[in-house]
Amino acid sequence: MKEIFVRSMTVALLVLSPAAWADQALANAKNCMTCHMMEKKVLGPSFKEVAAKYKGDKAAADRLATKIMKGGSGAWGTAYMPANAQVNEAEAKKLAAWVLSLN
Repeated sequence: MKEIFVRSMTVALLVLSPAAWADQALANAKNCMTCHMMEKKVLGPSFKEVAAKYKGDKAAADRLATKIMKGGSGAWGTAYMPANAQVNEAEAKKLAAWVLSLN
């Protein structure tokens, strides 16, 4: 009986949770939060700053996904974002879409 209750509660939480939490969980799992936070600059810009900078830019999702995987510099000053070999293309696209949705 307890197992059924636990499974039911897990399903209910998944159904009721906003989609953004799943993507924030991915950001946590892929160590994005080491250098970025939701609303505060750490080593890199906050996710909300990134979303604001690229608001309305139709090509931003693909560019950000590439930058997530391969790294880069120059868009936010002299800080360098290292490549993230642990992030595959599908994950990078999901992360980029999530960040851009934070407007």
